[in-house]
This record gives sequence, C-alpha cells and structure tokens, in this order.
Amino acid sequence: MNKKLLLINPVNPRRTGLTVNPSSRFQPLGLGIIAALTPDNWDIEIIDENFESFEYKDADLVGLTAFTAAANRAYEIANFYRKKGILTVLGGIHASMLPEEALKYVDSVIIGEVESVWTRIIADFEAGKMKRHYRGEWLDLKLMPKPRREFFHPGYRFGSIQTSRGCPMDCEFCSVTAFNGYRYRQRPVENVLDELETIQKKMVFFVDDNIIGYGKQSAERAIALFKGMIKRGIKKDWFCQASINFADNEQVLKYAAKSGCRMVFLGVEAEKIDALKAVNKKLNVKLGTDTYKKAFQRINRYGIAVLGAFIYGIDGDTAEDLHHRTTYILKSGVDVMQTTYLTPLPGTRLFSKLQDEERLLYKNFPEDWDHYDMTEVIHKPLLMEPQELTHAMNESNQRLYNRLSIWRKFAKTWGATRSFTTAMWAYSSNINYRNVALGQHQGM
Repeated sequence: MNKKLLLINPVNPRRTGLTVNPSSRFQPLGLGIIAALTPDNWDIEIIDENFESFEYKDADLVGLTAFTAAANRAYEIANFYRKKGILTVLGGIHASMLPEEALKYVDSVIIGEVESVWTRIIADFEAGKMKRHYRGEWLDLKLMPKPRREFFHPGYRFGSIQTSRGCPMDCEFCSVTAFNGYRYRQRPVENVLDELETIQKKMVFFVDDNIIGYGKQSAERAIALFKGMIKRGIKKDWFCQASINFADNEQVLKYAAKSGCRMVFLGVEAEKIDALKAVNKKLNVKLGTDTYKKAFQRINRYGIAVLGAFIYGIDGDTAEDLHHRTTYILKSGVDVMQTTYLTPLPGTRLFSKLQDEERLLYKNFPEDWDHYDMTEVIHKPLLMEPQELTHAMNESNQRLYNRLSIWRKFAKTWGATRSFTTAMWAYSSNINYRNVALGQHQGM
C-alpha cells in the first residue's frame, strides 16, 4: 500500500502583504520539485493556502515550506500533525536561516536547497531513522528536475519557471546569496525550453533573481533562451526580474521582446547614490542613478514595461527624502510602482546589524515574524521616528496610487511602448500595488 506525502504551502492568515491579489501569487515551485523527487510508491497532495484554508488530511509524512512572514503558520500546522504522531519536515528560506528555531516546532529541517537531500529524507523515513537536520548542497542545475505541475492549484494566473540560482551581489537587505550562494548557476537552455513547453498557462513568471545574470556569457545565454523560445514557437507573455543593466544589451532587449517579454522587475531601490551605498546596492552605485532614465527608455522602446521597486526607510532617509523619492517615481520612466519598507529578514546582514544595534521594533520571536512582510515599519530609522516613516509611506501611497497617477502611468506606458497589451500589464500591476497599499481588495 502506497504511503502518503502531504505538502503544504502556508500563508499568514493575519497579514496578506504582497499576496493580497491573485496575480501576485506564484506557484510553489519547491513543493513541485519535491513531488518530482518522491518515489512512485508514494501518493502526493499539495494543500495551498493561497487558495484554500488548511483542513486536516491524513498523511504518513508532512512537508512544509515558508517565507518568514508565514513561519508561524507553518509552525502552527506542523504542531497539529506532531500531536497526532505524524512526522513533519520544514524547508525553505526561513527555516534555512533559523534551523534551531524551526526544530522547536517540526521534527526535521532542511537547510538550503532540497534537491541533494530529499531522496535521503524519504529513505531515512522509510527506515525509521529521520535526522533532525539535512543540509542541502548547491548542485549543478543540469540535474534540476522539472516540478510536478499537476499538483499546483489551477487558480494561479501565472505559470512559474526557474532558470538560474545564486547571486554574487550580496545586497545588505537580501538573503538570496545566503540561501543560493554567490555563484550564478544556470540550467542548460534546452532543459528550460523543454520545461516551458509543458507549461499550460499563457502567462509565465521567470522567478530567477536576475534573468540575464552577470557578465557577457550569461547575457549570451539569456539571448539563446529567448531565441529558443522563438524558434520552438513557445508563445507566452512573460515577465522576469533583472538588474538595471538589462537595458545595456540591445540584443537582450530585442529577443526578450520577440519571445513575449511584457515586463521586467528592476530593483531600483533609491534615486540617490548615498541611499544605494547604505544598502550595498553595488551595481546601481557603479552605473550611477543618472543612467536610470535612459535605461527605462531603452526598455520601453522594445515594448517592455519597467516595474521599479523602491525601498523606504533606508538609513539616511528623512521625511523630505521620501517625499522626493515619491516625486521621482511619479516623474520617472518607471511604468509600475512598487514601494516597500526596508525589512530586515533573518539571514541578512541588515537583520544582524539592526539586531546588534537594538533597533528592531518587533523581536518577540517567533510570534513577531508575522510583521515581517514588507508592509510595516520593523526598525527604528536613523533620522526619523517610526511613526514618521509610516506617515511618509502613507502619504506616498496616496500620491502614487490615486486614480489620476495610475491613469497617467497607463498613458505614459502606452505611448512609450506603443503596446496596449504592455500598458494593460502595467495598469493591472499598479492596481495590484494599490490594493496592497490602500488595503483594498477590489479593482478601481
């Protein structure tokens, strides 16, 4: 008789943060990969709280993943199964950064990437010898399995795919380097294309932290991927994340657009060099903020919208600075406007620094992890009171996401890209961020 593996994607029920909209939710690829690595003599099911509240289902083994803001929910669900004598294993970025905390609530923790350890976990479970810790290795992505997509909830608007891992930049506020390593690892282009052909969704999100990578060779690989999509007739509308130098290579832009790219997420963070230096945003500092305007224009010329992400509450920010940042966002070539509070996530140098300086406002862990969803002031700024920062963000949201501002951005995007489809992508994304910022769950 087959054993039952239950995989759970928990969501913080008290704070929806950036996942307030269905189009802001993305398939749990890690759970799909675990399903692909699980032997055939196991039955598999995924409970995804993005779409359905958790209800108890029987299982032999329960696997969970969680970002920091959903860690408590993961612990809550795991505790429910442990009381029934069912073994639980937790992976993902939060548990990897704080394994000793996680082990208070689950039977076993996966530290790092799961691919190198999952078959061993299953074997240990079947032998009755599961260990408390499993530490994953950074494997060559040639061996990366295709996720079992049939287990994902059909309500996701976007299909998701990953083509690379790792980042050498090590920004102060980011835990990607700690989780995936400094080395930029890439899947073979043909493997990625094969997987893209299995995705039924028309719209696709490349979850890579930087689709074009670092250096000439990785940019050429990105071009080969885009050309491969065109050659195989893979007709998708897609968006991705990249660094500001996405705009530097005309061939990247040309073939990204031809293969269906509608939008690129750029971590702009701030419009002033001092603010960028404060969070160790090396590449933006190196290129200089005066390059932003031309970069946005070049991207738009190829019919691609720019989703510009900005951070409020960087050390050195004043209320006046944030007023100017908002003005800059409105006047800039950015098509989609994302603003978040500087949020010190565990595993980052920022978290360690603010903890050492006793500047964290919420430090009753694990309970206070609920607050760490980027929509709330978490620390004491250097030059402002926390309530001043909150007020500055509220003022910014009113200016950025009022009807007139959003319509002006729509008109700007349509004119700059000459693509109504791209302009609608940008408009819908701004509505999503409006819903988050203003606490609304309905469209305008």
